[in-house]
Amino acid sequence: MIRVMIVDDHTMVRAAISHLIGGVGDIEVVAEADSGERALERLRSDSIDAILCDIHMPGMGGYECLKRAHQAHEGLGLVALTAEADVMLARQVLESGVHAYVTKDADPDELINAIRKAALGQRFVSSRIAQEIALQNGRGDNDPFDVLSAREQQVLRMILDGKNNTAISDALCVSPKTISTYRARIHEKLGVSTDIDLLRLAVKAGRTVLSA
Repeated sequence: MIRVMIVDDHTMVRAAISHLIGGVGDIEVVAEADSGERALERLRSDSIDAILCDIHMPGMGGYECLKRAHQAHEGLGLVALTAEADVMLARQVLESGVHAYVTKDADPDELINAIRKAALGQRFVSSRIAQEIALQNGRGDNDPFDVLSAREQQVLRMILDGKNNTAISDALCVSPKTISTYRARIHEKLGVSTDIDLLRLAVKAGRTVLSA
């Protein structure tokens, strides 16, 4: 039996996923958490084989939670859940030790397969993002955005979506001043001076974000 913890800041999402995988014979949902911080606490006390963690959550965030879980709990299956088929983020998440990367619109069988493979320490990527990775690999181009940290990439995606500092700060539960600092770092690292330049660079690099 694969004992699973679901980590998502939305109660209805956790309930839906729990219902989806709860009827699978070899998988049992034994814990839930609404933040990365609480998930790490549960891992210290509960017997868990795999965690399904939303990448985008307030506070610590799912990406940092998965990284810390990987460092502290050897053999734990790690499945990243996201509403975006973002190749840049997928690459970074998988390179950090996470086993599976699954979009929330994936077929239920894909999610179940991801859990099983992650529990065995194997890799899995949902078909939607796998197709985009294959396309980018075929182009053979280096991604200039690889120089950005995971948090900077998260802010970048919101900038490219047209969100201002206030909207981004509300989404990430940080101050607008902090977002201004991130924005300045992104500009500096990528050698651009405006958000229009960022968009042009994204188009030139063939960077694709498929919104859910």
